[in-house]
Amino acid sequence: MSDSTACECGGGCCGSTAAAATAPVPLSDERLDAGLKALASAPRRMLLRIVSESTSADGSCCDTDVCACKLSEALELAPSTISHHMAVLVGAGLVSATKRGLWVYYRLERDALAALAAEIGAL
Repeated sequence: MSDSTACECGGGCCGSTAAAATAPVPLSDERLDAGLKALASAPRRMLLRIVSESTSADGSCCDTDVCACKLSEALELAPSTISHHMAVLVGAGLVSATKRGLWVYYRLERDALAALAAEIGAL
């Protein structure tokens, strides 16, 4: 696959020439605590699943941003409740947020989630 058609996510999942992912960096105690707190809520775990399962419209494996409005619809929760839960996930570094116009779009931070999983596995 040529570089012009390689995956833009940089993860090598679509034949990208990007380097393979490296081992997760150990988390500080504060970051570990924030991640565990974020995962301690069922709605936040569901939000993470929705964001992590997001794929582009053409069905490729590259992540796309998910609008807060879609999260509110999917969980049938008020936008303010979604905002609260997403703020915890962003604070834990598990999700990043980008404001576009009136809406906020979220993206899973896979490296941060992998680091948290590694820390949990090492307990």
